[in-house]
Amino acid sequence: MNNNDVFKKLRVALRLRDDEIVDILKLVDFKISKSELGAFFRKEDHPNYMECGDQILRNFLNGLVIHLRGTKEHPKDPGEVLLKSNKNTATKGKPRVDFKAKQRKQMDTNISHVKYKNKKKS
Repeated sequence: MNNNDVFKKLRVALRLRDDEIVDILKLVDFKISKSELGAFFRKEDHPNYMECGDQILRNFLNGLVIHLRGTKEHPKDPGEVLLKSNKNTATKGKPRVDFKAKQRKQMDTNISHVKYKNKKKS
């Protein structure tokens, strides 16, 4: 398992988007563009694939610690940070509505129950 695999698995497990990863790397004064970042997540046989170096992964992990735990002066609860980021990515700013509740609202309750006579007899 190389650094690219570790980076991909962390990205998926924490549900991080490219812009969030760029922001996390900025916390440790490491600047990288989204296109450079995208090269790490490509397949190895792709022409634009880049090997993720130790320095980039190390800076990402250090930035991730600051992102989740905060600093000594301003500590954060990692659970709250993860919950807040998961809510933002899951709903994209819109309140989530239960699918079944939405379907029940649209259902016409004035229709009576119908028995079908075309069933096969066994």
